[in-house]
Amino acid sequence: MPTTLKKIFLTIACCLAFIAGLGALGSFAEASNGAPAATAVAQAQPATATAAEAVKKPEAREISIVKGVTSIAERTGIAGFLAKDGWKSLFMIVIGAVLLYLGVVKDFEPMLLVPIGFGTILVNVPFAGMGEPPHGLLYMIFEFGLKNELLPLLIFIGIGALSDFGPLLANPRMAILGAAAQFGVFGTLLGVMALNLVPGFDYSLMEACAIAIIGGADGPTSIYVSSLFAPHLMGSIAVAAYSYMALVPLIQPPIMRALTTEAERKIKMHQVRPVHKMEKVLFPLFVTGLVIFILPSALPLMGSFAFGNFVKESGCLDRLSKTMQNELMNLATIFLGLGVGMQMSAEKFMNLETIGILILGMLAFSLGTAGGVIFAKIMNVVWPKNPVNPLIGSAGVSAFPMAARVSNKLGLEADPHNFLLMHALGANVAGQIGSVVAAGVILAIFGY
Repeated sequence: MPTTLKKIFLTIACCLAFIAGLGALGSFAEASNGAPAATAVAQAQPATATAAEAVKKPEAREISIVKGVTSIAERTGIAGFLAKDGWKSLFMIVIGAVLLYLGVVKDFEPMLLVPIGFGTILVNVPFAGMGEPPHGLLYMIFEFGLKNELLPLLIFIGIGALSDFGPLLANPRMAILGAAAQFGVFGTLLGVMALNLVPGFDYSLMEACAIAIIGGADGPTSIYVSSLFAPHLMGSIAVAAYSYMALVPLIQPPIMRALTTEAERKIKMHQVRPVHKMEKVLFPLFVTGLVIFILPSALPLMGSFAFGNFVKESGCLDRLSKTMQNELMNLATIFLGLGVGMQMSAEKFMNLETIGILILGMLAFSLGTAGGVIFAKIMNVVWPKNPVNPLIGSAGVSAFPMAARVSNKLGLEADPHNFLLMHALGANVAGQIGSVVAAGVILAIFGY
């Protein structure tokens, strides 16, 4: 039996190699005539022609084994990669494989990087049409899930159901740190203006705003704003946002150590007070009310976030709460990642704009971390009798809960008895709210 299987596999491999060879020869022949192999089929069969019209053509009724095999060979992936600019698609497939490696092997945001990586591979396969209208799977996911902002909002419902505002309510001063960390968002706008002075870079103001949201370290918010302001940059922005969120344990500690002294890192904070259940129930309603009267442009994001949290804290909708935290969140995450991967095609990703986004994303993230730490130190000047450990300021970015864990880890390194996790979680949740408010302000500026 094993010998028979070997023969079968060998036969199939030889056939595929033969067809691939014909495709390669066809691509070289087309290239020598000035027409890439990848366009050969498009020239013979216009995209607007229907299947019925194609059958009526004389060449469609001819029976020719040679033409049939040649047509198959010209539509192999090898032929597509050998065509003009085909190497770019192959390179993007490698990028997708790298994202899969980071998600699976390195455990860097696997919930998002794995779907994004797989979507990147699928959309760059020649002749597959995964990202082409009207029936490409990735195209439909993007068109009906991301272009109309549905999936980011569903993600926010799930995040709200997973969040706990208790640490923030126990120590309301942490809201200041969540606001301070948004300095990365607005500071990056200046960075975009500076980068525009470099030849080859030319970002519009709306593109700059979409990139700057990376500073909030909030993936769904970044995707939501970019879907409105710069959908052509969504793939690059999403990959930058989630990559830097995954790299929080590497990016933040050097900045935190550089901006604090040993004595500041050893500051101990008082235990947070118990929070009454009614406070947790009313808080999402209170936040929603503020947004309704002050910043309605942020209501789609904040309303979804508050709805999920209210369902969780009410205590009488356990089934809905569990659905939001599990099934709804998981499905939305899968489709969100695949939809973002659809924007990772070679023509959209391989350009100077992507390099600029990666640079500006790092700047935004670093400024957000630094802003939180510096404002924590300022708070100690204002309230010297009740000092705040500046390490928790970095948790003001909304990379939940990784940023809070990093703050706690550095606090334990300075003093093994210094537990900062609950305080840092308060700043972390405040950062989530702060990133939504920052996005709402930007949306309001442009009249959205």
